[in-house]
Amino acid sequence: MIRTAIAAAAVSLVAACGTMTPMMPTYSQASLPAAVQVPAGNRVALETVGMGDITYQCSAKKDMAGQFEWVFVGPDAKLMDRSGKQVGKYYGPPATWEAMDGSRLTATQLAVAPNMAGNIPLQLVKGNPAMGSGAMQGVTYIQRVATLGGVAPATPCAAGNLGARQIVRYQADYIFYKAV
Repeated sequence: MIRTAIAAAAVSLVAACGTMTPMMPTYSQASLPAAVQVPAGNRVALETVGMGDITYQCSAKKDMAGQFEWVFVGPDAKLMDRSGKQVGKYYGPPATWEAMDGSRLTATQLAVAPNMAGNIPLQLVKGNPAMGSGAMQGVTYIQRVATLGGVAPATPCAAGNLGARQIVRYQADYIFYKAV
C-alpha cells in the first residue's frame, strides 16, 4: 500500500515536470574580467556555441621592414544553441553574426581580455543596428567567452611564405544581450 502510494506520487511528479517549460539559466558574468562584462540594463537574449575556423594570413608588419606576422583575416563558424541545433552563423570580414531567420548584425569591439594560453581572448562587442527583422534585432552587446583554440599558427611567417593563409579550428560561446 505504501509502495503504491509512493509510486503514484512519483508518477504524478514526473508528469507534472514533463509539462513544465525548462528554465533557461541566467548567464553569469561573475567570473569574467570587468573589461568584458556587459553593462547593467541588458539581459541575455540568446546563448550560442560557435564552432568553426579562423583564417590567418602571413603579412609584413606595418612600419617594420623585413618583419612578418600572422594577421587575423576572418572567422567562419556555425552558431549552435545549447541543445546542438544550428541557430545561425558567424563570418567575416566584417565580423557578422547571422541568425537562421536571416537577421544579422555587425559589431564594434569594445574590449578583450586574455584567456588561457592557446585560446583566443575573451571579447566584448557593441552591436550595430541589425539588418532584417528577427533574432538579431535589438541586440546591444555580444560576449565571446569560453574560448578554445583559434590562435595564430605556430608555423613561421616569413618572406618565403608571405601571403600564405592558414586555417585554425576554434570554439567559443557567444552570448547575445538586449536592453531590458
